[in-house]
Amino acid sequence: MSRLLVCLAVVGGAVATSSPAAWADFVPGGKGTGSESQVNGDQNGDEISASAGVIVFDRSKNGSGSSVGPVTSTTSWTPPACWYAPKYSPAQLKAYLEPIWEAGSTGDQWDSEQRDRYVNGHPYKDFNQDKAGKGYWWDSYVNESFPPGWNKCTEPIFWVDKGDPPPANVQNAVTPKILAELAYNEIRVPSTKVTLAPANATKVNLPTWAWLDGAQFKPVSVTASVPILGISATTTAEPVSLKIDPGTADAQTYPASGVCQINGGHIGEPYAKGKADETPPCGVKYLRSSGNGTYPLKATITWKIHWTGTGNTGDDLPDGTFGATQNVTVQEIQAVNR
Repeated sequence: MSRLLVCLAVVGGAVATSSPAAWADFVPGGKGTGSESQVNGDQNGDEISASAGVIVFDRSKNGSGSSVGPVTSTTSWTPPACWYAPKYSPAQLKAYLEPIWEAGSTGDQWDSEQRDRYVNGHPYKDFNQDKAGKGYWWDSYVNESFPPGWNKCTEPIFWVDKGDPPPANVQNAVTPKILAELAYNEIRVPSTKVTLAPANATKVNLPTWAWLDGAQFKPVSVTASVPILGISATTTAEPVSLKIDPGTADAQTYPASGVCQINGGHIGEPYAKGKADETPPCGVKYLRSSGNGTYPLKATITWKIHWTGTGNTGDDLPDGTFGATQNVTVQEIQAVNR
């Protein structure tokens, strides 16, 4: 399935997804259910389907397979913990709130304040049912991966007419930028287990060549959109460098920084017969045997990440990294790698 539709609405709260398995399929008052593969329902009059407020992720150009993983920002930045987007029609909000008030589970004072806000005209009257089909009630959605986000979206449910922007004072109202940041969280890139020569066990003081299959390391992207608002953003990750950490201080990397630049899609250079006396463009030389154990060599790819969105918007996002560790045996026996 090249397009995965992720429904992000639940009764009494909002949930975003950080993994393909996390979703909720009910919108109060809605006429359909939603899943990753499809969203059913329609839009007539004052009813908005389960797709209202849904973020659609197109992962058809994302990394795939069993050896992919998420990128981690190289800074303290993280994708949004919460955001606001359409969630209810007038009828849906009425169907959601009235049973709560009738049950009295939130207390008389709270219920009275809510009735005053949404029914009695301060500022909304009768859930804005006279505006059915002309706008949506917006509410917060929260990424469950970021529990602290619950206290970052504290605006009460508010109304936005179709075609109008949300109130300027509302932070994290869904925009192409917000979508780009959420798409960042969906990016998946290949694992970074490097090929080494010698392959099975290297030798002390022998330059070991390291490289990756360049065909696997190409730009990947995820597009996030809110069809009901007509906005979208595509976040793209491009590999720029490979960093090698030998797993011990008793080693020398090539180049000395341990960072191998990616040029023309090539990451390092495969060893070939006759290159034993050459210095590898990307690799490592161990200065001490690993004894009866191994060294945990870690290879990490840095990905340059940027986005483009509706209205000619776009910018860079923090670089992301993804790495893998592999065990390397280093023997005392001296040998010539030919």
